[in-house]
Amino acid sequence: MKNQSVLANIDWVIVIIYIILVVIGWANIYSASLPAEETFILDTTQKYGKQLMFIIFSIPIILILLNLNAKIYEKFSVLFYFVGIVLLLGLFVFGTTIKGQTNWYKIAGFGFQPSEVVKISCSLLLAKFLSYPQNNLNKPKIQYIALAIIMFPVALIMLQPDAGSAMIFLALIFVLNRYGLPSWYIWTGVICIFIFVLALFVKPVFIVSLILIFTIIHFIINTKISRNPIVYILTFLLMAGYTLSVDYVYENVLESHQKDRIDVMFKDNVDMKNEGYNLNQSMIAIGSGGFSGKGYLQGTQTKGNFVPEQHTDYIFTTVGEEWGFLGSSIIIGLFVVLILRIIIRAEKQKSKFSKIYGYCVATILFTHFFINISMLINLFPTIGIPLPFFSYGGSSLWSFTSLLFIFIKLDANKVNEW
Repeated sequence: MKNQSVLANIDWVIVIIYIILVVIGWANIYSASLPAEETFILDTTQKYGKQLMFIIFSIPIILILLNLNAKIYEKFSVLFYFVGIVLLLGLFVFGTTIKGQTNWYKIAGFGFQPSEVVKISCSLLLAKFLSYPQNNLNKPKIQYIALAIIMFPVALIMLQPDAGSAMIFLALIFVLNRYGLPSWYIWTGVICIFIFVLALFVKPVFIVSLILIFTIIHFIINTKISRNPIVYILTFLLMAGYTLSVDYVYENVLESHQKDRIDVMFKDNVDMKNEGYNLNQSMIAIGSGGFSGKGYLQGTQTKGNFVPEQHTDYIFTTVGEEWGFLGSSIIIGLFVVLILRIIIRAEKQKSKFSKIYGYCVATILFTHFFINISMLINLFPTIGIPLPFFSYGGSSLWSFTSLLFIFIKLDANKVNEW
């Protein structure tokens, strides 16, 4: 079947929401970075001027992505992944260290974060690998390969170290679960996180005792899976060893800022003028907005620069202060509609590659959106996650734009996939 015009086939609902989010995001960056003396909006010495240039340069990126043959994304997915890995490896030689993390290239005064690009290439390769009929995730070998595609960049990113970006990649395990990866992988991760947090407050010996009790009970009542006692013993020993190692990891492995972020969320005796300052100012700014907000460009916390990094990871505090609960709800609603729309369109794809990639896009966007907003209200540790299409930065905007419009192209091209 002959393809029609790309513009005639693209999902305009997704495109319009994207445009709205980018425009509102820029408006909030303008508010968060507006100097005392008014300047031209294209003044590239100011954050809002640079962001506007980033937005303008997004247009040719979108046009290129929409006009490329859709089969290119699947055909060259391995190459895209390889280039992404090379870029990550290059950071250890040519990267710039900022706040203890070597995750940026500095080129002609501009920063480039390769992990943003690798999210796209990793999603493409996962979709490519899982689209083969013989690659059934019920097979252990296929599980290991799929997990390796995710874990290889995670390992390199953790060495930078950048736990926030690594967490986004780990979220792709939910996509694997959607296509057959056993749920015990996810439950193992959840249990490990729960035990780690619990071990910060409860003596390890009590936790190990509870694990032993649950292991014995499960062995007695289990009738569905193998009751091999050796498996149970090994499982208990692994969980006990992990529990006993938490204190050592917390005190000797984690960096001071990482411990501070955990303490701020889970402990009461935190100095809100030091390690808890960012969160405290964030919650003050959001709370001060009330129901309808103080009005655009009228935020006192924003204008006083009380919230650190407000134009990047903390950009939503500007929405909360100046637009209030009502405005915040509208923005959250737009993100929810966008993500649900992507999932709906993904389900309608004739190509398994396009379908899986669509789920990867929805997962990445949701994880960024959920963590970014949650960390501003102390529902998640602060880990430096940008809000898609909102936060300041060319790497962030261009990577999210590319991630989304590749799917829009695949979705528009489904008329050819019979």
